[in-house]
Amino acid sequence: MKRVTARTAHEIPDRAPLQLTVGDEVQAGVHDSEWPEFVFVTAAHGTGWVPARHLSQSSGPVVAQTAYDTTELATRVGEVLDVLTEDVISGWLWCRSSSGRQGWVPVRTVEDDT
Repeated sequence: MKRVTARTAHEIPDRAPLQLTVGDEVQAGVHDSEWPEFVFVTAAHGTGWVPARHLSQSSGPVVAQTAYDTTELATRVGEVLDVLTEDVISGWLWCRSSSGRQGWVPVRTVEDDT
């Protein structure tokens, strides 16, 4: 399993995570200027940033094409994390901490343990 170490701390947003399932309808808003792959969505059960490629691009209602969880993982400098999923296109990693917490961490805040 790939491991990384946090070189800078990652703070999580003050917003409840959004979990989308396939077929959930959302309202798509603006694209993020810092993370251009992401669009801000509003769903019946919350809001959050989702990679646009996970959403339908048709002229009808915008629908989640894949399940997506916006949970972010707060990290401390020096913390070692297990990488469970890499989203290279978006620049984020789904990681697990030594305490078992899981969530997305920006690639730019970690370094490989190689």
